[in-house]
Amino acid sequence: MTARPANAHQARLLRLLRDGGPNSRAELGDHVDLSRSKLAVEIDRLLETGLVVADGLAASRGGRRSHNVRLTPQLRFLGVDIGATSVDVAVTNPELEILGHLNQPMDVREGPVAVFDQVLAMVGKLRDSGVADGFDGAGIGVPGPVRFPEGVPVAPPIMPGWDGFPVREALSQELGCPVMVDNDVNLMAMGEMQAGVARSVRDFFCVKIGTGIGCGIVAGGEVHRGTTGSAGDIGHIQVESEGRQCPCGNRGCLEAYFGGSALARDAEAAARGGLSHELAARLEAAGRLTAEDVATAAAAGDGTSLDLIRDGGARVGQVIAGLVSFFNPGLVVIGGGVTGLGHTLLASIRTQVYRQSLPLATGNLPIVLGELGPAAGVTGAARLISDHLFSPA
Repeated sequence: MTARPANAHQARLLRLLRDGGPNSRAELGDHVDLSRSKLAVEIDRLLETGLVVADGLAASRGGRRSHNVRLTPQLRFLGVDIGATSVDVAVTNPELEILGHLNQPMDVREGPVAVFDQVLAMVGKLRDSGVADGFDGAGIGVPGPVRFPEGVPVAPPIMPGWDGFPVREALSQELGCPVMVDNDVNLMAMGEMQAGVARSVRDFFCVKIGTGIGCGIVAGGEVHRGTTGSAGDIGHIQVESEGRQCPCGNRGCLEAYFGGSALARDAEAAARGGLSHELAARLEAAGRLTAEDVATAAAAGDGTSLDLIRDGGARVGQVIAGLVSFFNPGLVVIGGGVTGLGHTLLASIRTQVYRQSLPLATGNLPIVLGELGPAAGVTGAARLISDHLFSPA
């Protein structure tokens, strides 16, 4: 993809075609503040660039039938969602529909060189499958704070060796296309806004509970990243004065009490302390416990596991309640690997938020699980790079 929109009107038209699919000139005119003649000029210019192609006659709206246009079908975007313990890689078409998707376990603590070797191997498999020869752009998510303009992680607590690594520059050279980098939870929020539960919501939170905990903030349909890119780092909000030590170096952070790592640690302690025969049996069989073990034990009725989930959900709800009172969102989406804990976790979060926040903020506030699962991050990554490429150069 070498062409870029020449102005804000063209950028708006490209995004309308991305989000709504093929459309007629007349219907596009309903969504932009342009005269018919000016609209025709801008669409013709986009046709000349090759970003847009003709797509037959539209359905009649009375009178002369309009022509459909669509984004050129050959465009391909790459989405990469790097988590703490796994990586997802997907290829999308220009409307951000996933054409191919791979997931593999991976430890982000192995460092950027090892992780990107694995990412590039997965990209190679997708190319070999025939879904793409090359890419017009790539979006990358990482599980830590990102200085967004430069695409560089900054002191990420669970990513040793990544501080200051030039992710955008390194992958752009390897892939041969433009690359944008963001925090993984921001991309989850963008994915749910593009194709998930937040499609019609302009102001919402997306809370990702995985190995750690983060929050994507969407205001007026745009991700709010803050001045330096660290907005939404709620895992390091203090929930207990002088509490547990957190990997970030502080004490009492939310992540020290809940998230995949904290839940596994507390489950192992409960198993060794004789509080749960179910968890003890799983620990003896595997030598370690995970959040998935807690979910399975809870589903089997293990009271200790249910208590761990409820206590963690109450901690998360405590933080979300403060955010709701401050921001007044229209929706809270809960996603990430730990959402395998399901409705026990969701009920605990809801109870705390509805109890603690004022009725005016929560009277019509849905708190729901995300719809897309692992596809949210890669869809959001593809949207990130398409937003960049569908902006005036």
